[in-house]
Amino acid sequence: MIDAGQVPPWQLLVIIPSIAFLYASVGFGGASGYLAAMSLFAIAPNVMSTTALTLNILVSSVAFISYFRAGHFFPGLLWPFLLTSIPFSFIGGYLEIEVDVFLFLLYASLTYVCLRMLFGRSGGVDGETRKSVSILSALVAGAGIGLLSGLIGIGGGIFLSPLIVIAGWGTPKQAASSAAGFIFINSISGLLGRYFGGNFELGILGAFLIPLGITGAIAGSRLGAHYFSNDRLKRVLGIVLLIAVGRYWIELI
Repeated sequence: MIDAGQVPPWQLLVIIPSIAFLYASVGFGGASGYLAAMSLFAIAPNVMSTTALTLNILVSSVAFISYFRAGHFFPGLLWPFLLTSIPFSFIGGYLEIEVDVFLFLLYASLTYVCLRMLFGRSGGVDGETRKSVSILSALVAGAGIGLLSGLIGIGGGIFLSPLIVIAGWGTPKQAASSAAGFIFINSISGLLGRYFGGNFELGILGAFLIPLGITGAIAGSRLGAHYFSNDRLKRVLGIVLLIAVGRYWIELI
């Protein structure tokens, strides 16, 4: 099993910046993609989660800045969810879970993300027909997303973004902007939880992958905020994740 002190396989040096490019283009940090990629190379769970969350913080911050500058950010689609997601993400990161439980939660989450990207529709509303966010719903959703995110090492924006669109609270671009901000703050909380819980492991592997992820994020977020079609990019991401999750479920069966 590969630990934090080892150089990552060369394949990851290509895959990670590609994932960061694609995810940042739709306002995500990419943790689900990084975890799916790293899981193919027998990397230790704590190393996977710590590296994914660190990449998430940096990539999502780049994505948020790009979407903010493009005028897609609406504060009311972010702060209500953060009220509960921040403490619950910390709790999730603090807790240590068995490897088998971690992998099951990870791949169950990745399967949801995969299906959402392949078959979900952006839909959404325009600025005039947007509904007001239900504070109670936001608090409950934030707590659930935060806990799961902290446990497996993702930012949670992949769950928040479709929720905003499906509920009619915002447009796809507004959802992408909110997801990027949510991922950034949530990932910091989860990473702190890992640190204080003794589950933080970041070394040479992260030192190789993080700069590459930032490079991919800068290019992807700028193009996504102004030019790319969210639907087409999400289909591409869905296919990539399908390959990763399919392998796990086949082996489990």
